[in-house]
Amino acid sequence: MIKSGREEIIYLLNKCIEKYQLESGKEVIQNTNRKNYEGLAITLSDISNQLPYTNEEFGHDVYEKDTRIKEVGFPFRKYDITGGQLKDALIGLVGNPRNFMVDACYIYLYKKGKKAFKENPSDPGLAEIINNTIKSDSYSLIKENQDLKLKIIRLEKNKAGGYFNKKILPFILLLFAIIIIGATVSTKLFFNKKNELSTLKKDLNILPYKVTHQEIEKLEGTWICYTGSPQARVSDSDRYHKIVPNIVELKYKDGYFIYKRYGASFNHIGFAQFESQNIVSVFSKIDEPNNANKEDGSVSVESPRHSLLELTKDSLITSISASWNFDYGKNNKIIGIREVYKKIGGLRNLLEKTNTLENASCKCKIIQWEELINNKRVTQSFYIKNMILDSTSHKELFPFLDENSILFKDPINDTILKTGFR
Repeated sequence: MIKSGREEIIYLLNKCIEKYQLESGKEVIQNTNRKNYEGLAITLSDISNQLPYTNEEFGHDVYEKDTRIKEVGFPFRKYDITGGQLKDALIGLVGNPRNFMVDACYIYLYKKGKKAFKENPSDPGLAEIINNTIKSDSYSLIKENQDLKLKIIRLEKNKAGGYFNKKILPFILLLFAIIIIGATVSTKLFFNKKNELSTLKKDLNILPYKVTHQEIEKLEGTWICYTGSPQARVSDSDRYHKIVPNIVELKYKDGYFIYKRYGASFNHIGFAQFESQNIVSVFSKIDEPNNANKEDGSVSVESPRHSLLELTKDSLITSISASWNFDYGKNNKIIGIREVYKKIGGLRNLLEKTNTLENASCKCKIIQWEELINNKRVTQSFYIKNMILDSTSHKELFPFLDENSILFKDPINDTILKTGFR
């Protein structure tokens, strides 16, 4: 058994830094500046972008090919590793590192992928099970006080003839002062945090509406969301009337709903909340975990999108979204767009299938789940890919998802293709 998760990637990256500094002669300064890690990031990216072709050579998992690798460079390729990602992993922010980053580290260090390494571990530092924890910036006040009490007890044992040593007594008084100050500061911080949370909930309008059990049942579950955003991608010459169905999971939690959306190219995560009766706001972003890329450690949000749904129908529910066309580079534009939601059932254990022959055959993403049909457990598959609106059998979608359902932030002529101008 070898290390995994946060402990594994921290160990691997420290070894990678040692090797990189030795071989390149360049020092990697380990602070919060992501630029300091860019040289190592490029070195590891050269390995990770070859993973779709090296599983037999190095013994790692199979990776899907990057179809646009020749059209873009670092850091926009599918398996690129950035300096910011290395920084986050090294300081312990990444609990579940990406598989291609882990495999790239193993190949760089040991000339074999993680799968092959596990069969024959060659580094005792990885093979041993060590119960280390990542040191945080501050210790528990309770633990500090306990340690201080133990020190006082030891000092008391050094009394001579019933009197404190004159050199020790001032130190003991200082320790008591630290305990009192620490307790006072901790109490003040606790109440400040409590007040801050109340202020944020008020200022940001978080959870202003008390959701009912009936509303939870109405919104929670699995949905299909149809969107016409591919029609606004100028890089696609065949974008006329293109739409894409997404699978959406909404799960209730403490007054709001966790939002997970499976798309053809990428997934979205976020949350939804009732603003008033039948009115729901959805806030989401592209699912890029640990996307901390600023020197102060703050996290940026990639492609934020906001939607309003009105739950006044039982079949198709339309929403208005401030979204993106999700095109490449400068072509990625903010758009206003109408989307159509349709509930297909309750919560399910959704499974995203990748790197299979079935994926290659349909050139799409596959979402699977199991459900009971006539008392039999049946596996259902849903295929997510771009399709032509006019070819779908759901004719009721036509008036909602044509070229009139998209609005650009800034006026752009002839971007949305229309009949007679294709």
